[in-house]
This record gives sequence, structure tokens and C-alpha cells, in this order.
Amino acid sequence: MKRFAMMVLMLPFAAPAQAEVVSATPTTMDIHQAVTIDAPIQQVWDTLRSPQRWWSKEHTYSDDAANLYLDGQATGCFCERFPDRKGSVEHARIVYIQAPRMIRLSGALGPLQAEAVIGTLTFKLDQEGSNATRLTLEYLVSGYVRAGADTLAPKVDQVLALQVANLKTAAEASPPGEK
Repeated sequence: MKRFAMMVLMLPFAAPAQAEVVSATPTTMDIHQAVTIDAPIQQVWDTLRSPQRWWSKEHTYSDDAANLYLDGQATGCFCERFPDRKGSVEHARIVYIQAPRMIRLSGALGPLQAEAVIGTLTFKLDQEGSNATRLTLEYLVSGYVRAGADTLAPKVDQVLALQVANLKTAAEASPPGEK
């Protein structure tokens, strides 16, 4: 887990079209990401619902995104199984889902899980034209963060930007099972 936390704090990469720490204080952060994905809304939704296809393995506890899954109903889990049934971790819990438009999760991601915080992660999809989708991500965190939420916010923003970029790439690729 230390390796995971360090990677969250040190990962450099290109951000999607719009990435922003809207605000950050020692106890809160408000992060927004937005990108247009060149794929129909249903294809983006199906990809979003399959985090093993797009979540970066460097930001898992097991070092393998194939161990991730996302249930499809309220109280469902965005979770990760450890190899050989040696444990699991809940990254977040679904509190709202309306296919193919929005999914909202409650959870403290990555190293924030060890802090006394509440995090709300929302993915919103809007159709743009006939063959594109606007993805908007919002991550709101509030609570006690020993290092200060304002200190971690730019790093969390970078990690979420990576996930959004990966989601865009995966959604724009041919759907699973097609060549």
C-alpha cells in the first residue's frame, strides 16, 4: 500500500481536455474533470462500468486492474479482489446510478482511505451529437487529512485525470468482443 500511495503522489502525465482543482483547503478538495469521448453514450457507459478495462494498474492494491469490478446497483461496490482469495478492498460504494447517464459513488480513494474523510465521486455522461459523449467527473472530499487536503488535491487531480484519459481511450477503442 505504501507503493500505491507514493505512486498516487508522484505520477506525472498529460491531463484530459479540462482538469481542475476547483478549490482546496486543509480539510476539503473539489476536483473536476471533463472530456469529450468519440463514442456513443452507451459504449462509454459500458466502458465506465468495467473499470478493469481502464483503471490504471498502478493505482490498484493488487497491481492488476483485472481484479477490479463495479456492481451495477445502489449499495454496489467498486471493489478489488486480491489474488488467491487473500483479501479485498472497497474503493467506493454506489449511492446513485441511472444508466447510461450518471453514477455516484461514496468513498475515499487510494491513500485517502487511511484518512478520516468522506469522498463523493460522480461520473456524468451527456450525449454530444450523434456519436460523442461528454464525460464529467467531480470528486468532493471533506474531513481530516493529516497532510492537508490542499496539499494532496493536485496529486489526486492528476491521478483522476489519468483515469479519465484511460477511460476515453478504452471507450473509443472497439467495444469488448469486437475486432
